[in-house]
Amino acid sequence: MTITHHPADDTLLRHATGALNAGLALVVEAHLTGCPQCRARVAGFEALGGALMEAEKLEPLAPAAFAEVLARLDEPPPVTTAPHVPRRAMLHLPPGMKLPDVLAGCDIGRWLWFGPGVRYSQVRLPWAPEANVMLLRVAANRGVVTHSHALHELTQILHGGYSDCTGSYGPGDMAEGDELLLHQPRADAEGCLCLAALEGGLRLGGWLGRLQRRLGQ
Repeated sequence: MTITHHPADDTLLRHATGALNAGLALVVEAHLTGCPQCRARVAGFEALGGALMEAEKLEPLAPAAFAEVLARLDEPPPVTTAPHVPRRAMLHLPPGMKLPDVLAGCDIGRWLWFGPGVRYSQVRLPWAPEANVMLLRVAANRGVVTHSHALHELTQILHGGYSDCTGSYGPGDMAEGDELLLHQPRADAEGCLCLAALEGGLRLGGWLGRLQRRLGQ
């Protein structure tokens, strides 16, 4: 697998510092699993951050800090809850393919219709239920509706590939979009399966976009 499209350095830096929201961070982790180049970049950012923290002048502890720590030791332990058991719909995946390990603790819904030849499955993160994450499957030579994004979008290609105005993407590649990008990804002859996270919603183009704006008024 040859990876030709990677997250921007700004995205990797935000991931290394914990500044990405949970959904975007999950998709970046899916990319890092198969990309040693980006893992090295993140490790470099983390090392730089550690060096900067060590160079900072340490502030002395407040006089009562030690007593406060001792007092907390006497507090009752927090109430534990039963571990979350992920709910998984029976998704039909391409032969020989499995979902990324980063989805192990997530709830994954069934395929839902999103247009001719296009299906999506909502991915719920129990630790961040507000995150907007989905699996998207597009049939061979089909395209999704023309759209832009309210803010940031990250898409990790898991199987097959697609092309749009920014280039062609294959397995292991990551695509980034923002509010300035208007595109219509079209799957290649093998179809496409990807993991995507949205920061904000989609802005549809064409007559669907006009309808979306009218309904939002």
